[in-house]
Amino acid sequence: SSAQSRCALRHAAPGEAVAASGAMAGAPSKAQAVVNVLIIVGKDDTPIYEADLSTVGTREDSPHLDQFVIHAALDIVDETVWTTSSMFLRVVDKFNDFHVSAFCTAGHVRLMLLHKSRNEDAIRSFFGEVHDLYIKAVLSPFYVPNGRIESPVFDQRVRQAAKKHFRA
Repeated sequence: SSAQSRCALRHAAPGEAVAASGAMAGAPSKAQAVVNVLIIVGKDDTPIYEADLSTVGTREDSPHLDQFVIHAALDIVDETVWTTSSMFLRVVDKFNDFHVSAFCTAGHVRLMLLHKSRNEDAIRSFFGEVHDLYIKAVLSPFYVPNGRIESPVFDQRVRQAAKKHFRA
C-alpha cells in the first residue's frame, strides 16, 4: 500500500540513512524528519489504528523502534491512568530522544503519540481532536467493536489534524 511505501521511504537502516543523506559522498545532507507516530490501542492491548505522521526526511532509527517504544510505554500508561482524573496523561515515557505522550478515553482506549519535540499544548489539542474523530468513527454503524479503524476518511482527518497541530 502507499502508506507502507511512505513508511519504507522514511525508515532506513542506520548505514542506509548515512548513505541516503549523502554524508559519505560529501553531498549536502537532507533534512531530518520530524517524528510523530500515533497508535490507538484498544482495551485488550490490540492496535486499533496506526499512523506514521512524520514529515518526509531521513530517519536514522529502525522501522520497528516506533512500535517497540510505544508498546513498552503501555504498562506505564496503565499505572498512570489511575493516578489522575485527566484524560491527557502528558509524557509517560522517554527513550533516547523520543517521548511518548498518552491520552486515555473513558472506555480505557489509549491514544499514544511518539514524538521528539515537547509542545504539550499542541499535543493536548491534537489528542482532543483525534478523540473527537475516534468517537465519531466508533459510533458508525459499520464499525465492528474493538476492530481496526480502516476508514480512509478517518485517516485523512487524523493526518489533517497532525498537519494543523505539528507544523514544522
